[in-house]
Amino acid sequence: MLFKDLFNDDCENDESKWPRNVVDVGCGIGGSSRYLAKKLGAKCEGITLSPIQSKRANDLALAEGLADKATFHVADALQQPFADGQFNLVWSMESGEHMPDKKKFVSELVRVAAPGATIIIVTWCHRDLSPYEESLRPEEIYLLNRICDAYYLPAWCSMADYVNLAQSFSLQDIKAADWSENVAPFWPAVIRSALTFKGLMSLFKAGWKTFKGALAMPLMVEGYNKKLIKFAIITCRKPE
Repeated sequence: MLFKDLFNDDCENDESKWPRNVVDVGCGIGGSSRYLAKKLGAKCEGITLSPIQSKRANDLALAEGLADKATFHVADALQQPFADGQFNLVWSMESGEHMPDKKKFVSELVRVAAPGATIIIVTWCHRDLSPYEESLRPEEIYLLNRICDAYYLPAWCSMADYVNLAQSFSLQDIKAADWSENVAPFWPAVIRSALTFKGLMSLFKAGWKTFKGALAMPLMVEGYNKKLIKFAIITCRKPE
């Protein structure tokens, strides 16, 4: 998808139609918010459950001269501290997989979106089921469970499940794309970087949780190789 695909067809060359109020749901240390603030000249607000991430995000925004454009708060994505219809771009990058209640997650994205707002969800998913399947195969469930245990994740859903949720909230212009082939090389690259003296020392210093996550990286590679794990992007629009 190109920039214009993520928003409206005529947004790319018409800055007056770019989103001006953005919420970054599951913002981490604010990379997406800082990018969108620079790219769109937008006012961005990010939320994360982690006070450490929130502080780091605000510090980075200040260091980059973006403190007036990107601000970050500690808040729950399933109970966002914002008024209804506040944002004309609702953005969530690699946080949906952390949400234990996907329907509630999407409902909150819809609630804080202004009429006509764009909603973009970028998330880890499992493969879509065929019309003849009721569930994933046992060996696939076993692999996903091992990954979820390592990364402290709840159960995943498919890209089709997100599309169905978007339809259930009467969202419009729903588009979905599988970016797995572009993202899959990231995991072998991270493994290679970890298998250095410096990388291994950093893992040992970081503690057991980080080391446990590192040990699960080959499982992510396996999941991508077996076409089980999908890196999905879903875009849609709240009705006017």
